[in-house]
Amino acid sequence: MRVGIAALVLAMAVGHAVAQDKPVELKFSHWVPATHPIVKASEQWADSIKKASNGTINITIYPAQQLGKAFDHYDMARDGIADIAYANPGYTPGRFPVIAAGELPFLLANGKEGSAALDAWYRKYAPKEMSEVKSCLAFVHDPGTFHSTRKKIVVPSDVAGMKIRPAGATVARFITLLGGTNVQASAVESRDILEKNVADGITFPWGSIVLFGMDKVLKYHMDTALYTSVQTWVMNKAKYDAMSPAQKKVIDDHCSTEWALKIASPWADFEAGGRDKIKAIPGQDVYQLTPEQLAQWRAAAEPLINEWADPARKAGYDAKAVLDELKASAAKYNAAY
Repeated sequence: MRVGIAALVLAMAVGHAVAQDKPVELKFSHWVPATHPIVKASEQWADSIKKASNGTINITIYPAQQLGKAFDHYDMARDGIADIAYANPGYTPGRFPVIAAGELPFLLANGKEGSAALDAWYRKYAPKEMSEVKSCLAFVHDPGTFHSTRKKIVVPSDVAGMKIRPAGATVARFITLLGGTNVQASAVESRDILEKNVADGITFPWGSIVLFGMDKVLKYHMDTALYTSVQTWVMNKAKYDAMSPAQKKVIDDHCSTEWALKIASPWADFEAGGRDKIKAIPGQDVYQLTPEQLAQWRAAAEPLINEWADPARKAGYDAKAVLDELKASAAKYNAAY
């Protein structure tokens, strides 16, 4: 009985403390359009935080680059332009060498379990690599592939001479190794560069091809799970530090591997469903690779491991151990290719 009373008193005290917390208003900046599945997942995340904090933490979401360009979102959180930001580390090549391992081709096989594997693995490294912010969570989109306007990309040598918009730094290096030219553009700018023939191909997940209207200009789609692109949510440190202990706990509880999976899952389903949508569009050519062609791609991607490892070592990490840990996490979460 005494234990039960003590527990009740403690719960009442905690509840009272939360109720007395000062209200906190947070700006959450996205660069994807308001119709993107990540925005809906963000709203659910924000609603859960508001409920868990007894209404003392209110998050307003600003999608579609309302607060700043896609490439700037990490720095926006660091500098307080946004309190929370959806940042793609691949948009700033070389800056985050550890998490870039998640972009290596033929490593993570899916977007759901792959997100849990990436987030659980990166928690060890985020405090150092993203020390300017509070790293909240990390995830990947469902695997993307090559899509092109003027010819099929079937074997690695087909990329030679082509202008391709890369998904991130690792894929950009892959394109260079294959003799292609990278055309840098954010996701929201990509249709424009394809329409203007600035680029004649793109690496992208399936559903977003339709979401961003690129099915109007693309024709050929290589049907294989080639790569994933890493994504993060980061928070301004000063804003987090100014919260009460109870409010910090609410944020910490929502910056978890479980929430990374919850947030990534609707997007993964959306991207996977895009394949059938594209197949149903007249004039679109969705083609599969033979086992021999796929083997060529895997062999061509092998040098990227060393390409990734060099900057990781220079940043002070044991690259082999880092990659082995990510592979182990992928196996643990059933996300290994």
